[in-house]
Amino acid sequence: MLTSVQKEILQSLINLYRNSKGKSIKGEEIAEIMNRNPGTIRNQMQSLRSLGLVKGVPGPRGGYKPTIEAYHALNISAIDKEALVPIFKNGDKIKDLNVAKIEFTSIPHPGECEAAIKVIGNIKHLDLGDKIRVGPTPVNKLVINGTVVGRDDMDNLLLIDTTSIRSIPHKTVSEVASHDLITLKPYIPIKEAAKILSSKEIEGAPVIENKEVVGILTLNDITKAIAQHNEDQKVEDIMSKNIFTVEEELMISDAIEIMYKNRIGRLIVVNDNQIPVGIITRTDLLDKIAGLK
Repeated sequence: MLTSVQKEILQSLINLYRNSKGKSIKGEEIAEIMNRNPGTIRNQMQSLRSLGLVKGVPGPRGGYKPTIEAYHALNISAIDKEALVPIFKNGDKIKDLNVAKIEFTSIPHPGECEAAIKVIGNIKHLDLGDKIRVGPTPVNKLVINGTVVGRDDMDNLLLIDTTSIRSIPHKTVSEVASHDLITLKPYIPIKEAAKILSSKEIEGAPVIENKEVVGILTLNDITKAIAQHNEDQKVEDIMSKNIFTVEEELMISDAIEIMYKNRIGRLIVVNDNQIPVGIITRTDLLDKIAGLK
């Protein structure tokens, strides 16, 4: 049975090894992360090597690498980094921190569900009470939102009091987008644009010129212009030129990430020729996840 120090050394080695893209890890690197004497690490490495959990790499660029048994000893799947599951705090992805395993520890009813999260990486900068988002997972696109209520630094475990669990449908943006695309011309007055948006009961529309998207205008943009007594301006004067387009085959899980990361509410869907063919909004995605579409 591994000691707590050996577990921590193995965990640190695996974390560093994943982030190094397969390069061997020196004992000094592990010692620095653990804030321990390099001699202590070297001594423990001899024991771990005898247990078949670590292999040494000779030479000036040598060091240590975890064996498959090291992953099994810590109950971690030895899978590619790309297949791991990200963790977000305050909307930002936590660098070099991923989820290897999720277990739901109790489900008495939907309002009281806890999840034990096995983490790859240093979890010491996550504190009790932090609100985090886990996922999406690679296969079923599961996303978990919740609050950290427990932390086990020895086994790299987080206990999450979940507030919501969603499985993002495996569909493309083309399957969810509105294809009856309402567009605006850049040279029309904003009053005319307001009438178009109001009559179609939509919050915004792409601005098209010569079949290309040159901007996007929302009711919020129009409201701000009127409040500043700029109601005589044209669409091109107040439209946002910070345009985000996505191709038809993009998965909606990826579209959600783009919206979340850039804090936007809609994406323009384009075909292979980059011609706009639809629009997808945050509401479209939420309705799809909730099973309303």
